[in-house]
Amino acid sequence: MKIIVFGAGAWGTALAISAARHPGGHTVQLWARDPDQVQAMKAARENARYLPGVVLPAKVALHCAPADALVASAHPNDLVIIATPMAGLRATLMALQGCRAPVAWLCKGFEAPQSGGQAPSIGMLGHEIRAQVAPALMAGALSGPSFALEVAQGRPTALVAASEHASVRDALVAAFHSPTLRVYASEDLVGVEVGGAVKNVLAIATGLCDGLNLGLNARAALITRGLAEMTRLGLALGARAETFMGLSGLGDLVLTATGDLSRNRRVGQLLAQGMTLQQAVDSLGHVAEGVYSARTVVQRARSLGVDMPISEGVVALLDGALQPAQAVAALMGREARDEGL
Repeated sequence: MKIIVFGAGAWGTALAISAARHPGGHTVQLWARDPDQVQAMKAARENARYLPGVVLPAKVALHCAPADALVASAHPNDLVIIATPMAGLRATLMALQGCRAPVAWLCKGFEAPQSGGQAPSIGMLGHEIRAQVAPALMAGALSGPSFALEVAQGRPTALVAASEHASVRDALVAAFHSPTLRVYASEDLVGVEVGGAVKNVLAIATGLCDGLNLGLNARAALITRGLAEMTRLGLALGARAETFMGLSGLGDLVLTATGDLSRNRRVGQLLAQGMTLQQAVDSLGHVAEGVYSARTVVQRARSLGVDMPISEGVVALLDGALQPAQAVAALMGREARDEGL
């Protein structure tokens, strides 16, 4: 199988490396927009900016332009992976409208609202963007609890391939399921995408909790109640409840909310230490999707009448409306209620 990966950030590079090591003998092409980055990667055989110290296998061919030629070369039995941030998904899907191969995106989050329309816009999930700009595309998402570095190092990982199209699910399993990377299939693309989007926001909250040294009880409470928020929003958007007890729900939430490699958790920790949001983001050197999608998550929840107090608190914190201690006090000061969703 030929696998084309558009986007040479940490996660796109890690999956390209994993696919190149696959016992099936895949051909892997990794595309980056920046020609200087491609030249540096070719010279060093590593992605020094995003995955320093991890060797790029010889089977990973590096490209920068033109992307159209790579798309035209894709056949129905190949696979195209979109490894851009959420902000780049729309443009990439538009460029892939005529692609004959199955397509899957890796980004997690809600797109920022689009401007220029007559009616107020709300942020969309990946499958909603695809339905708008490339409805004929056979597409889905690859998600789940996964730090790019550990996947690139070949450490055991489990992901979920989600799509309404069996051909897309099958292609993702064939491309990446291996002795070190298990890939499960799901038809619930909505649920998988909601889990991936909301867990980043909740990880900022748990990072705040850890940064303020509130204790493990508080962290467990945030994760558990955060899972309830995630599930409420997912059900309102048409997802299945059981999806949120799986890899893309509980699994991804636990990893991102507790792992030291989590950029979103790190943002919360830095805010608790007194940094401004801009200082926290600048110190990462990578995208923390929760910072950009938190407002859209809350906006979408409000439009559906879904209560998401933890996410609301994160937005207030990011906007500077609340200080870290005030955000915690606001959550703890809510009225008692039944635990059910």
